[in-house]
Amino acid sequence: MRQSVEEQSAKGQSPAPPHRGPGAGRVRRLAAKGRAAVVAVALLAVWPLAGTPASADTVPSRADVYRALGIGDQPADYVVLVDTSGSMAGGGRYSTVRSTLRPFLDGLSPRDHVALVTFDSRPEARYIGSAGNTDAIMARLPAAPDPGGETDIGAALETALRELERPGAPEIASVVLLTDGEHHPPGGSRYPKATGPAWDGLRTRAGAVGKRAELAGYALPLGSGATGAELLGSVVRDTSVMRPDSVQDLGAYLKRAGERIRARKAGLLLARDLGKGVTVSWADGAARDVTGGSATASVTFRSTTERVPLTISQVSAALGGASLGVGGLPSRITLRPGESKTYTVRLEGELPAGPLPYRRTEKAGAALRVSGRVTSDWEQALAPDVRLDVPGRVRTTGRDLPLRATVGSAAFLPALLAGVTAALLAVWLWWRRTNRPRLLGELLLAPAFGGALPDRIALSGRRVALRPRAGGRGTVHGRRRRTGDGPQVDLLIRYTPDGSADRESRATCGPGRQVVVNGVSFTYLPAQWADGLPSFTGRPQ
Repeated sequence: MRQSVEEQSAKGQSPAPPHRGPGAGRVRRLAAKGRAAVVAVALLAVWPLAGTPASADTVPSRADVYRALGIGDQPADYVVLVDTSGSMAGGGRYSTVRSTLRPFLDGLSPRDHVALVTFDSRPEARYIGSAGNTDAIMARLPAAPDPGGETDIGAALETALRELERPGAPEIASVVLLTDGEHHPPGGSRYPKATGPAWDGLRTRAGAVGKRAELAGYALPLGSGATGAELLGSVVRDTSVMRPDSVQDLGAYLKRAGERIRARKAGLLLARDLGKGVTVSWADGAARDVTGGSATASVTFRSTTERVPLTISQVSAALGGASLGVGGLPSRITLRPGESKTYTVRLEGELPAGPLPYRRTEKAGAALRVSGRVTSDWEQALAPDVRLDVPGRVRTTGRDLPLRATVGSAAFLPALLAGVTAALLAVWLWWRRTNRPRLLGELLLAPAFGGALPDRIALSGRRVALRPRAGGRGTVHGRRRRTGDGPQVDLLIRYTPDGSADRESRATCGPGRQVVVNGVSFTYLPAQWADGLPSFTGRPQ
């Protein structure tokens, strides 16, 4: 059982908010769990709420929200249990109940279903039907309580549950109990005590109703003595015990109970909007050409709610994946439930040409990033009874926007090719100067162990083919190297005595030096050493 005791006067003071327990049932009751506690500010709201519609520049009142939701079109079940035992005649309690029930019933919607049940020694259904005719309902109440009547609260609650169990009952159900005495049933009652198997059965039945509908109880104990009003909380789990200081305060407390029920109606209607907010996406997926540094695109904001209006403030946008700016969005956007608004934005900037800025068509994807604070004017009006849980940020959906641009310079590739060619040429010239320098001077060839006169070969060009008179063949080319005395060209000699590659040998001969290759002596005479004798067996290549 969930109970809260209101011990403060209804005359201008705020009573402590009734404590509500966790609900049970289907997914649609998640909204009711979020409205766990209803404070006195909401309970003290005027019944029925009235007012003029809020303008676009003002925060709507709760009455405005209720009218927009069509609370009157949302049916609810009411079972009103009125104690007509003999003790109710004292202190004007019964006459006060009669007079204060009328404004309570006047505040109900014609689509609401009302069961008015009196109970003393036994319960009796006085009226069952639409709440649209208060006079007809009030006419069914007895003129006075039964002087000899007992107080069978258990039987009264059984009657209430029977009414709520009917097929096709609304999804919001309330039991209102008004009694001034303890449970004191007559002989033969199924509920001789305030506990027992019969009461366990009532709790089970109430739990079953709570799984189908959002069930709540409101117990109003009358008088200053002991009362059995709390027994409603032992059957209906979500029950608030409201204690007026005097029977004259009953009207104010009935108004508060009515306001709580209206808030529950609103919560049920808004349950499908819990956690819903605003999405944003590109309005189309066509590629934009930003070659000139700018382009236009369309952005669509959409409210995902069914009933709640939303506002986005401090709106700004940026692009992810592209170095462009976005402009043209208003700083504040208001959306009706389910509404979409499309805005044209400017994309400004250029796509990067990259490390090689040659002329080409560059492509990129622009991911939309929108920031802003999402709120609803209804949050303040409905708090704390109904929570909307509006996501505070705009959620981006859809694909990135394709972008393309012609980037780079048309002269870059020719300049690059020219530069590469010049570099390659420079490398080749350096290599040739080092590994194939021009040859000057003479090369003397003679048998290593004496004999015939030496062949005198003039060195010219960059490579010389050898054809000695003694036979064989070979080649000579130079290689430049640095020394302490400056650059020096050595000769790289290849020679085979029979012309076959298998017997070819190699040797390096410095200026003024002699080497022997395959039995032939090679002497390198630089240009300044040559004596001008003719050569006839060397041929430059």
